[in-house]
Amino acid sequence: MLRYSLKLTRTPWAMVEEDVAALRAAGHSDVDILHITEVVGYFAYVNRIADGLNVPLESWIDHD
Repeated sequence: MLRYSLKLTRTPWAMVEEDVAALRAAGHSDVDILHITEVVGYFAYVNRIADGLNVPLESWIDHD
């Protein structure tokens, strides 16, 4: 799941059916895979919106 999430985040254009097949082989259902993909996609979307609008980080976030 983490390998899939990292690949989807960093190189979404490189996703192939084998990536989904690996999740199924690890025991994830199609609904699980949908949820994983939705969460990864949502965070990518929100981060890009925040970065594009130069939204400042919360004061409690470590900036290192």
